Amino acid sequence: MKLLEKLQILADSAKYDVSCSSSGSNRANKKGQVGNAAVAGICHSWADDGRCISLLKVLFSNCCIYDCKYCANRITNDVPRASFTPDELCELTIEFYRRNYIEGLFLSSAVLKSPDYTMELMIKALKKLRYEYKFNGYIHIKSIPGADLRLVNEAGLLADRMSINIELPSVQGLKLLAPQKEPEAILKPMSFVKEQIHGANELTIYRKKQIFVPAGQTTQLIVGATRDSDLTILNLTQELYDKYKLKRVYYSAYVPVNVHKDLPALNTSPPLLREHRIYQADWLLRFYGFNAKELLNEGHSSFDIRVDPKCDWALRNIDQFPVEINKAPLEMLLRVPGIGYKMAERIVRARRIGPLTYEDLKLMRVVLKRARFFITCSGKYYGGVDLDSTDLYPILAEDQDNKSLYGQISMFG
Repeated sequence: MKLLEKLQILADSAKYDVSCSSSGSNRANKKGQVGNAAVAGICHSWADDGRCISLLKVLFSNCCIYDCKYCANRITNDVPRASFTPDELCELTIEFYRRNYIEGLFLSSAVLKSPDYTMELMIKALKKLRYEYKFNGYIHIKSIPGADLRLVNEAGLLADRMSINIELPSVQGLKLLAPQKEPEAILKPMSFVKEQIHGANELTIYRKKQIFVPAGQTTQLIVGATRDSDLTILNLTQELYDKYKLKRVYYSAYVPVNVHKDLPALNTSPPLLREHRIYQADWLLRFYGFNAKELLNEGHSSFDIRVDPKCDWALRNIDQFPVEINKAPLEMLLRVPGIGYKMAERIVRARRIGPLTYEDLKLMRVVLKRARFFITCSGKYYGGVDLDSTDLYPILAEDQDNKSLYGQISMFG
């Protein structure tokens, strides 16, 4: 098989993995080497500073020994199969980089023969890139669940970021759709990577350099392949951030590529709006001081997709509103629908000079279409409704045009 044919097959097979990002690494170019992870960017990702960058996103192989019911590359699927050799992958990466097509590599793989065998081949390719081709650019590798920790460690010393994908948010879902995978095979290496990163950070004080996955680790959860609620997904997300110190959790709306009695019907469209709401909730966990138990509970286990998660929380906790814009602490301002993180900080700074009026908020471009129902300015309420008796859901619900848009476009964070 020609190399271009392999590329077409393995790039197409990699499209379902969304857990790639190219932020967090700061290794600069060196004399006699090619590539630069510090000024990262044929998949598009985003750096911490908002830059759009390009990565060569491929599988090393789509020849899998597993039979995960939701996966396009499962062993029982009749699809074209291909595998790179380490030399072929290195040749592609370097030639694409020299032509300015890419700024880095995202490398994943199906399980070829065994987890250890697959990881050894991927590590061989990375070693060639780093040591023979002198490639100093960004590399994100997906660790194979079940691989020996020695191999995970070796890969972590060669890559900038590592992802260990959980895929299914519950043990029951894993047993149902991917019975060959064990939760321990995913969580053990995830814990190992966290410990190695922590150790590398301590050594940074003395060595002035962090060498183990400097851009951290990530994972991916599939939304809608099982009956797991938003609460189950968000509780798992909270645990991953708190216990394993993940850089990001990515969410992928289930795409029905297989027909099976345990899977949603083939004619079911991907739950992209639900995915989008969970991404918004993830943002609240990471930057707005919320926790999963506040956003959802057993009596309210899924988000109301008509409104964003912050609005959903506010409407279910309407007794905490309205808040006085000139006195509310930053933590409470962050919980007001329509006020983002930067805007809340700007309000806190501005009110030190003098009390803010409703007109001041307009000039500051606060989203008053939502915020006006939840705030007062110098004691005056501009919402025009009785919060104790008015159902605000129809008023704050996003219009049908936006819902149609979410049905077509997946928004990643």
